[in-house]
Amino acid sequence: MSARSSSAAEPLFALVGNPNAGKTTVFNALTGLRQKVANYPGVTVEKKIGECISQHGKKLKIIDLPGAYSLNARSPDEAVLRDVLLGRRADTPRPDHIICIADASNLERNLYLVTQLLELGLPTILALNMIDVAESKHWRIDIAKLSAKLGVPVIPMQASTGRGILELKLAMSNAAATVPAWPSPPLPEAVKSELARSRGVLCAVGAVRSDAALLEPLYLISDHDPSHYGIESSHVARLVECRRSLEKAFPGWEDELVNARYAAVAELCREVLHRPAEDGRTMTDKLDAVLLHPLWGLVSLAGIMTLVFYTIFSVAEGPMGWVDAAFGWLSGWVQGSMAEGDLRDLIVNGVIAGLNGVVIFLPQILILFFFIGLMEDTGYMSRIAFIMDWLMSKVGLNGKAFLPFFSSYACAVPGIMATRTIDNPKERLITILIAPLASCSARLPVYSLLIAAMLPSDRVPAMVKAAFMLGLYGLGTVGAFFFAWLFNRCVMRNVSSPMILEMPSYKVPALRSILMHMWERGSLFLKRAGTVILGLTILIWFASTYPKTDHADPSVQLANSYAGQAGHLIEPLIKPLGYDWKIGIGLITSFAAREVFVGTMAIVYAVESEDDEDLQPVRDRLRTETRPDGSPVYTPLVCLSLMVFYIFAMQCMSTVAIVRRETNSWRWPLFQLAYMTAAAYGLALIVYQGGRLLGYV
Repeated sequence: MSARSSSAAEPLFALVGNPNAGKTTVFNALTGLRQKVANYPGVTVEKKIGECISQHGKKLKIIDLPGAYSLNARSPDEAVLRDVLLGRRADTPRPDHIICIADASNLERNLYLVTQLLELGLPTILALNMIDVAESKHWRIDIAKLSAKLGVPVIPMQASTGRGILELKLAMSNAAATVPAWPSPPLPEAVKSELARSRGVLCAVGAVRSDAALLEPLYLISDHDPSHYGIESSHVARLVECRRSLEKAFPGWEDELVNARYAAVAELCREVLHRPAEDGRTMTDKLDAVLLHPLWGLVSLAGIMTLVFYTIFSVAEGPMGWVDAAFGWLSGWVQGSMAEGDLRDLIVNGVIAGLNGVVIFLPQILILFFFIGLMEDTGYMSRIAFIMDWLMSKVGLNGKAFLPFFSSYACAVPGIMATRTIDNPKERLITILIAPLASCSARLPVYSLLIAAMLPSDRVPAMVKAAFMLGLYGLGTVGAFFFAWLFNRCVMRNVSSPMILEMPSYKVPALRSILMHMWERGSLFLKRAGTVILGLTILIWFASTYPKTDHADPSVQLANSYAGQAGHLIEPLIKPLGYDWKIGIGLITSFAAREVFVGTMAIVYAVESEDDEDLQPVRDRLRTETRPDGSPVYTPLVCLSLMVFYIFAMQCMSTVAIVRRETNSWRWPLFQLAYMTAAAYGLALIVYQGGRLLGYV
C-alpha cells in the first residue's frame, strides 16, 4: 500500500543524492538544530527529518534519504530511498518535492541518478554542490542551459561555506512550478510495450504507483531485492514473474536501458559542461600516486596513524592536567563545605572520583574524532578502504567492509549500523561480528590508564607510548581479520564479492564541519558520563561502601563490601590472568561499558584511602598498589594482560543491543559475546602465563 502525500500546509522535500555529494551538509545547513533522527520501522536504516523556514516564512519539512547511485536497489539503504520516493512505505508520506544534490565536479556520474529522479514526475530542484571544486578544475557549467534541458531549477552551491543556501531556499519557496520535462531514454518499441504491460499489471495489484512516468526495472523486484516492505507476497511473486518474463522475451534489455541512459547523460554533458584540454595530472592523481601505491600507501597509512596516536599523548597531556586539576579543586571545595559523613564520601569518593576517572580522557577522545573527521572530509577515508581491499579479500571480505570497521574505531554502534551499505548479506554479518574488535574510543581511557601505569611519563617519551598504543590498535585489527577469515572458512562459507567504491577528489576540509563532529561526539560522551556512568559510579560507591563493618581499616571494609565479595567470588577465575579481586570488581562493572573500568578503579582506591586529603590520581595510584606480600599489583605483565583482555572482550551493552537490532535475532549477539569473551580470557592467560614462563613479572 502506498503512503499518502504530506500536508500541503507543510510540504515535504526529499533530499536525495549520490554518496559524498554533500547531502548531509546541505541538510544541516537548511535545518540547523530543527531535526530528529529515528529508524524506519521494519528495517534498521536511519531516518532523518528536519524543518526549515522558507524565504516566504513558510514551514517546510525535509527528509534526508540514504545516498545511492541509482534507484535500482541493491542494499537496504537504496531500497528505502526507492520505496519512499515511490510511496511504497505506509510509515512515510510520499515526498511532494525532490531536492537532488549532485557533485558538480563529477557531473556526468551524478546525472545518472538525477535523470532517474526526474522521470518520477515529482517537482524537483537540482543543487550542484562543490561548484568550487569544479571551478578549481577550470570547468564551466552552463547552468541556464542545464536547467532548460532538465526542466528544473539548477542551483550552484558550496554548502560547506553556505554559498547557494539562500538561492536554494528561494527555489524551495517556488517549488510548485518545477515539474521536470526530461524524456525517458529511447528503447525499442517492443521493450517499451512489455514494460508498459508489466507496469499496468503491477499498478492493478497496488505494487507500484500509477502517477509516475518512469519505466524502469526498479518497478520489478528481483529475487535478491533487499526490501519487500509493504508489498504482499503474492505481489512480490508477480513482480518477479514480470521481470523473468521480460528477461526471457528480451535478453539483455536492462543492460540496454542502462547504456541508453548513460548515452543520454553523456550527450547532455557535451552540451552543458565545458572542460579545458587535459594539461597533465590533477592534484588528486598526484596524491593518489603515492597514497594508493602498494608500498608507499601502506607506509603513509602507518605514518598517519602514528601521528594520530602521538598527538593523542603529547597534545592531550596539558588539557588532561587541567581537567584533573578542576576535579581536584571541586573535590577540595566539597570537602571544605560539607561535614564529614556518607553523603560527603559519596560526592567526593563516588561521584567526583568516578567522573574524573573517565572525563579526564575527553581531550584524547576529541583528538581522535578530529582526525577521523579530517580523513572523512578530505576524501582519504575511501583511500584507506582501497588500500585495505587486498587484505580484506584474504579474509573473505572486500575493502568496502573496512569502512564500517574503521568507523568502529570511534564507536562500534555507528560502525555496525554502517554495514547496511554492504550488499552481500554474509559479508555484512561477518563485518558486524568483527566490528567490536576495532578499539573504540571507550577503550582509549583504559589503554591510556594502563600505559601510564606501565610506562611512566617521567621515564618514557610520548613517541614510545604512541607506538605502544598503535600496537594495541594493530593487535585488535589483526584479531578482527583472523576471526573474519575463520568465520568465512568455517562458519559461513562464502565467496567474497568485488568492491565498487567511489574515489572522491581530495578537497580542503571544512573546519566548521569537523568541529561540529567533535562537538557532537564530545557531547555524547559527556552525556553518557553524566547519565549512565554517573549512575554506575554511584552504584559502585554504594557496593564498595556497604555493608558497614566495625573495622577501622578501609581495606578490610572494602574487602567485606558487596563489591569486595563479588571480586573475591571471581578471583579464582581471574587469578591465572594475574588479576586480584579489586581488578575483578572493575571487570564486572565494565561489562556495562568498557570505560567504566577506569571510574571503578578510581572509586575502589578512593574508598580504600584512609584520608580524603591524600587522594592520588588513579594513574599514580596504580603504580603504588601492592599485594598483601608487598609485591606490586600492576606489573608490566599484568598491565599488558589487562590491555589484551580489553582488546578482545565484548564489554558494551549498547553494542550487544545494536547487534540484536541489526540481525533481528539474539543468536548472533550471544555468539559474539561468547566468542569475544573466550578469546579475551584465553589470550590474556597466554600473555600472563607465557610471560611468567619467560621470566617476566
